[in-house]
This record gives sequence, C-alpha cells and structure tokens, in this order.
Amino acid sequence: MKEVTLDANARVAPRAAHALADYVALTKPRLNLLVVATSAAGYYLGSPGAPGAWRMAEAVAGTALVAGGAAVLNQVYERDTDALMRRTRTRPLPDGRVGAADARLFGGALSLAGLALLALRANALAAALALATLVIYLAVYTPMKRRTSLSTLVGAVPGALPPLIGWAAARGSVDVGGATLFAVVFLWQIPHFMAIAWMYREDYATAGFPMLPVVEPDGRRAGRQAVLYSAALVPTSLAAALVGVSGTIYFVVATLLGVGLVVLAWRFASSRTDRSARALFLGSIIYLPLLWLTMIANHS
Repeated sequence: MKEVTLDANARVAPRAAHALADYVALTKPRLNLLVVATSAAGYYLGSPGAPGAWRMAEAVAGTALVAGGAAVLNQVYERDTDALMRRTRTRPLPDGRVGAADARLFGGALSLAGLALLALRANALAAALALATLVIYLAVYTPMKRRTSLSTLVGAVPGALPPLIGWAAARGSVDVGGATLFAVVFLWQIPHFMAIAWMYREDYATAGFPMLPVVEPDGRRAGRQAVLYSAALVPTSLAAALVGVSGTIYFVVATLLGVGLVVLAWRFASSRTDRSARALFLGSIIYLPLLWLTMIANHS
C-alpha cells in the first residue's frame, strides 16, 4: 500500500508542475516583463525623492497583476483564433490543457487583486489608470482585432499605460513628464508591431485578423507607418530631457538610438522582406531597454 501511495504521489507532482507552468504561461510572462520594467521605471522617474523600495514593489506588483489578468482574459476570448495560428496554437487554452472557465476565473482574480493592491497601497489615480488599461485592452482592442487594422493603434494605448501607472503611483498626478513616458512607449509599439505583423502575416490571415500586411499584402502602408512612428519617436524621446526627466547624456543616447531605429524602419519600408522585418523587430527590442536604462542612469 505504501509503495502504491508513493507511486501516486510521484505521478501527481509532475502534473501539478505542468499545470502551474500552464497558468503562468497564460499571463504571458515575457510580455509582463516589459510591464514590470516600464512601470518600475515610471515609478522611479516620477518619485519626487528617493523612491521607497517596498512602495515601489507594491505598485509594480499591482500593475503586473492587472496586466497578467488582462493577458489571461484576452486568451479566453481569442482561444478559437489562437488555435488557427502556428505560433499560438500550442498555448494552454487552444491546446486544451486549461479550461476556459478556469482561465476566466484566474484572469479575473489576478485583475481584481492588482486593482485592489494599487488602490489600497498606491493611490486611486494609479488604480484608475490600471482599470482603464484593462477595459481598453479587453473591451475595445481585443474585439477590434477581428474588424480593423486600426486595432494596432488602439492596442498601443493600454500597452503604453504601465509607465504612466508607475508615475502616478509615485507622484499622485499625471503631468508632462508622465505623459512623455506614455508617448514614448506608445510610439515605439507601432514599428515593433508592424515588424511582427509582417513576419506573421500568413498566420494572421489564417486567423482572420485584418492586420495591415494582410489587408494590403504589398506592405507599403505598414512600412510607411513603421517609418512615420519611428521618426516621431525621436523628438518625443528627447522631450524627456527637455522637461527635466533626464539629462544631457540621455539626450545624446536617445538621439543615436532613435536614428538607428528610423534607419531600420526605412530599410523595412524599402524592401519589405522577412529579413528587414526581423531586423526592425530585434532593433526595437534593443532600443527600448537601452533608452529606459539611460534615462534612469541620467535621471536629473
């Protein structure tokens, strides 16, 4: 009997570990890492003095919980279309490893916990911005994805709110500094998304998502948008120095990084190949953390 019990326990442990991994995967941890980083940067840059580590951790945790909950609920809504795309069909919901009802409960619990943490440990403004993130992402952006390519612009709004949530949690207000951080992340997302949309255009077409490279297969408009928003990102990123969020070293580095991103966007717009799209995608991934790290290091 004892041997049978040990064997049963040995089988249960791996199943529990796999289940835990599936629930973690539902929160899109790699994407949530960006949320954690930008909200932490927003809190640090928005703090009038030296930020309190514990209060900062609470604000970042609350923001991450809301973002994780939104990711889970988004996948509940999109589980049918996720099953059609190669890059998403092995996710826990379309693969049947997690049920929709369980995922819905999990996503709702994470979202409510994050909102409560922000409201109780940060301030009402930070909680309100997090709630706006949740509502825009789930009630506006997610259903728009199946209807129009303009959903990319709408989706960039909740994607850019985490640094503003961090700023509001630290300062209790939204001013020009916080708005600048929001604008930087908003503009950055468009060339980043255009590169992804081009690389996975066949997947998006199969799932019925009208991304720009799907509705306009020549990619000219996607390329133009990548260049336009990359170019707009240069003066917007420099504004962080002009309004006193960061200093001269940041100004120089932001200029160089911005020009580099514009060059990559221009190459993608000119050739519209998978190779140029991947270069833009990788360049955008390198651009943002370097910009934030320099902004923080040269914080005035």
